[in-house]
Amino acid sequence: MSAVPESAPRPPTAGRHATPPRGEAAGEFAGSSAAGEFAGSSDVTARLHIPPQYQQTRLPPVGAQPAQRPHGVVRPPVATGLAMKRRNPVGVWLGLPLITFGIYSYVWYYKIHREMAEFDRRRLVPVAGPLLVLLFLGWTVVAPLVSLYNTGNRIADAQRAAGLRPTCSAGVGLLLCFVLGLVSLYYQSELNKIVDSYGAPAGVQVALRG
Repeated sequence: MSAVPESAPRPPTAGRHATPPRGEAAGEFAGSSAAGEFAGSSDVTARLHIPPQYQQTRLPPVGAQPAQRPHGVVRPPVATGLAMKRRNPVGVWLGLPLITFGIYSYVWYYKIHREMAEFDRRRLVPVAGPLLVLLFLGWTVVAPLVSLYNTGNRIADAQRAAGLRPTCSAGVGLLLCFVLGLVSLYYQSELNKIVDSYGAPAGVQVALRG
């Protein structure tokens, strides 16, 4: 028998480094890419057919954020309070105090503190304390002035709670104490700005804006 020439092509062997047929190689490549979509794929599992129910999908990346659901957003509750009463500033300053021999001034001072406490319950507003200062510490002169100054700051806080620009100045109110007692007229005018911004009757529940 004649020997096979060395230049003749040799048939493929089943060795380790044997090159598979072109069709088979294409099938392997397709199978490996399909299996690579699942976690835990390798060269061995790429050649096997894994049923869909046993295939393990890839987990999302660590930094990936889950899709947000707009319908599941929980909004914080809106703070509410009771609307204050609108009063005539001139009547508060001069009319009713003259009729009641000055008693109404104390009644008014108590009522505005009670209304401010009910309007914004988030802040601690004293109700009876300011009135007691005027009644029992009026002889000290200093204590009533401090109380009136603090009242101006409380009115400014109530204006902020209503979403308004705070225009009430405690310093101006303190100075008006020495000008015909106009502090009550000034403070009531500033409180009326809150009442007018809502336009609701006294005692009606309203939403705070600030």
